Amino acid sequence: MVFRYISPLHPVHQLRREMDRIWSTVMGENKEPPWTGIVRGQPAVNVWETDEALFAELETPGLKSDQLDISVIGDQLTIKVERPEVEESKLTYHRRERPVGAFTRVLRLPVAVEGDRVEAELQNGVLTVRLPKAAAARPRKIQVVTK
Repeated sequence: MVFRYISPLHPVHQLRREMDRIWSTVMGENKEPPWTGIVRGQPAVNVWETDEALFAELETPGLKSDQLDISVIGDQLTIKVERPEVEESKLTYHRRERPVGAFTRVLRLPVAVEGDRVEAELQNGVLTVRLPKAAAARPRKIQVVTK
């Protein structure tokens, strides 16, 4: 059995994008639709934040940095992956669950980030993207003046 990443032009992805558009019209731009989550064949993603930055962590076993394309546009983090299929002759697979091909994950960021300071690190099959928060999104201490 071979699983492949589904093309972003696949009708299922087009349906999901349209449902996302409708959901954001009804609930507002900042509400995440309930069906966002893992698509079969795509690696799991964790997103968390500290006072200074957002972090996104993606499982990418066996990938090299040149197979990744990461970009931030507005409030969206886009991670594109190209995992080539290895063609080997005289080979019979009995099970093949690790996906091959291309996929794209687009994550809506909950706060504004400084796109020019985004950093990414690939270590032990885990991609970690650090997205520093924009100054307006960071908590700041307010000095109280006594009179």
